[in-house]
Amino acid sequence: MSKVFGYPEFDKNGEQILTTYENEYKDMMMDVRVYRMSAGEVKNFEKAGEETAVLLLSGKLVYHLNGESVKASRKDVFTEGPWCAHVCTGTKVSVEAEADSEILVQSTKNDTEFAAKLYQPEDAPWGYSSVGKFGNVAKRRVNTIFDHDIAPYSNMVLGEVLNDRGNWSGYLPHRHPQPETYYFKFDRPEGFGASFVGDQVFKSVDGSFSAIPGGELHPQAVAPGYQMYTCWMIRHLDGNPWLQTDRNEDERYLWLHDAEI
Repeated sequence: MSKVFGYPEFDKNGEQILTTYENEYKDMMMDVRVYRMSAGEVKNFEKAGEETAVLLLSGKLVYHLNGESVKASRKDVFTEGPWCAHVCTGTKVSVEAEADSEILVQSTKNDTEFAAKLYQPEDAPWGYSSVGKFGNVAKRRVNTIFDHDIAPYSNMVLGEVLNDRGNWSGYLPHRHPQPETYYFKFDRPEGFGASFVGDQVFKSVDGSFSAIPGGELHPQAVAPGYQMYTCWMIRHLDGNPWLQTDRNEDERYLWLHDAEI
């Protein structure tokens, strides 16, 4: 059975490996890695038979794609919105760090050709979810960088969640048949939360990740006093893409929608 939670370290080259097609998290069907880049460093991504998304988590970059160079900056994931390049098989994207930066790179198998796209913060605005519901302790901000509605040619979904301090996300407990990976960051290094995968519970800390098999319930919570960031990444199944309407909330908890708490 594949593992469902990980605490990967950055290696000497600044690479943090989450899921690959061969490692203990291969059921995610994605290759997901995080890179720390020093000022002046350049990284190139060009994969045959795979689509790739390069998300800026923090720092200052120049994205080189489509014959253009675009500067992007993000103080951190808690205060500013996302910049993300999304390219198809055989298309090259380069990122040049103008300051120390951190990027997340998500890839999956896909032979479909499509035009490269650079998503900017205004393309993925934050919106509050579950305001006033469940005692107002599941209130969180969510953005969707791309999904099946935005990029029907893609085999992936990419978005971000910001839990309010001490609040829940992914609530009500829900499941879907497509595998999903969560990557966690906290606004302070000692910050922590709880990550549920089915009946298992793990301590989420900065740089940890959850590899959620299809069909498992997966709510999350963050400790009071701390803000938690989650990068959520879903892999569509062939003939069964994940849709925003596919929450599939556990029927045992549906009564909470009408409860006065």
